[in-house]
Amino acid sequence: MTAPQTPHENQPPEHAYNPWAGPAGASSGHPTSGGSAVQDRAELRRELREAALIALVVTVCGVLLGALWAWLAPHVPLIADGSGNVYLKNVEGEESIGGDGTFIVSAFGFGVVCAAGAFLFRRGGGVPLVVALVVGGLLGSVVAWRFGIWLGPTSDLAERAAEVGKGVPFDAPLRLQAKGALLAWPVGAMITHLLLTGLFGPRDPEPPQPEWFQGAQQAPPPSDG
Repeated sequence: MTAPQTPHENQPPEHAYNPWAGPAGASSGHPTSGGSAVQDRAELRRELREAALIALVVTVCGVLLGALWAWLAPHVPLIADGSGNVYLKNVEGEESIGGDGTFIVSAFGFGVVCAAGAFLFRRGGGVPLVVALVVGGLLGSVVAWRFGIWLGPTSDLAERAAEVGKGVPFDAPLRLQAKGALLAWPVGAMITHLLLTGLFGPRDPEPPQPEWFQGAQQAPPPSDG
């Protein structure tokens, strides 16, 4: 004796709605967002690799800034009295602060150029890019500072004074008196990145409008008659 079966014509359709069934893909035990999570992790790893590359390139650019600073910075003339004492030739001269100003302007310009190049390379922004620009800018500034001093006049004033002789002016070693000038590069990069992101960055998609709002827009206006 067999149990009665539902006739074929009365059986529910194959894709009928079942209120007790979970969402599609839930029966397998895996969340539907698994593929999206894997894609997000891959995208994050790619952004981190690009950020590390950008930070390295920006740091290496510090060599160019150091050479430019050593070339453009005004030289401070010194003079020796022949007894081992060294004095400024122009006591009221502004060459001593001109070196800091040259470094600040040049470093800010390097920050603008590096941020623009990184934005074009990435075609967008992001937290890893910002961190790369800041870290790379700081390291690049330190590299430029030390490399510029190495390229500049010698720091052994006694030897240089004995070499040139009494009363003969010679250049003082290159110095960066205001260490806050090292922040000019990352500040310039941050400002440029903020402007470029605001002007040319990708826009968030607009949220979809509800059906009742779309229906209200499509409804014809009431007639006067």
